[in-house]
Amino acid sequence: MANSARRTTLGILLVSAGLICSLPTLAQTSAWPDKPVRLVVPYSAGGTTDFAARLIAQKLTKLTGKSFFVENKTGGSGTIATQEVVRSAPDGSTLLVTDTTYAMLPLVFAKLPWDHMKDLVHITELIETPVMLTVPERSPFKTVAELVAFAKANPGKLNFGSGGPGSSTHLGAELFKSVAGVSITHIPYRGAGAAAADLLAGQIDMLVAATPTSIAQVKGGRVRALAVSGSERIPALPAVPTFAEAGLPDYKGVSWFGLATPRGTSPAIVAKLHDLVATAMRDPEVQRTFAQQGAVYRPMSVEAFGRFVNQEIVIWAQVGEKAGVKPE
Repeated sequence: MANSARRTTLGILLVSAGLICSLPTLAQTSAWPDKPVRLVVPYSAGGTTDFAARLIAQKLTKLTGKSFFVENKTGGSGTIATQEVVRSAPDGSTLLVTDTTYAMLPLVFAKLPWDHMKDLVHITELIETPVMLTVPERSPFKTVAELVAFAKANPGKLNFGSGGPGSSTHLGAELFKSVAGVSITHIPYRGAGAAAADLLAGQIDMLVAATPTSIAQVKGGRVRALAVSGSERIPALPAVPTFAEAGLPDYKGVSWFGLATPRGTSPAIVAKLHDLVATAMRDPEVQRTFAQQGAVYRPMSVEAFGRFVNQEIVIWAQVGEKAGVKPE
């Protein structure tokens, strides 16, 4: 009986100790967010990443009653912003808004100051969009076939803008060049928004970017869309053909945008943030706003999104190798 009593007492003490040890984590999670939460966007304002981040930040602020705000930190095709977030305190107060470019960075940079899958927790996808080939309203090209024919007859004479070396707008255009068999000069910017502004002004010949980057200008007749990716036309732009309809069936691409946080962040905070974003994305107003931009929300668990990002890194490495992109 004495031994049994001692074992029972020991068990109670161990359980109590476990509960006591978990109290700081529980307290931290229940209090989060206990200070403003920063969503770091690696590009200038005006692009799709910035658009998605600001809409989600507004909704999360409304849901929690706490401040979620966007900070644009440009440079290095997203590497400067990513490195800053990786080095931030893992307390849920600093988040990185990722996109397809994140999976492309190893194609451009031979050595990165962080590990793509070990230094960040990839929380959830925000939206997924087709990519769209656009030209200035004053461009002589009305179809993809006309643009390709001119580019083949005049190698290097046309140019395209991008959000920076290794960005989705860069490699999306490189993929177009590879599939179409043309030579077009790359002009990098510090974000797709800046490239879209110069497209609008007629300073560059074309842009391949996620649909929200230019859809308002297309609808307003200030920019012309020649094709969108995907198996079917998007409802927001029913007159714009798919790349397959435009004569390039091998051009396949999609842009995705997500959230990540420094490794070491409490799993409970990660789970809470994941659920808050899911709640925000299910809001009818949010869904309508994204749908108007040709974007959709694809729910994924934290684990599934992590696997997805890892797969994207592998897939784009293969695309880059085929396109002849070499890391520097």
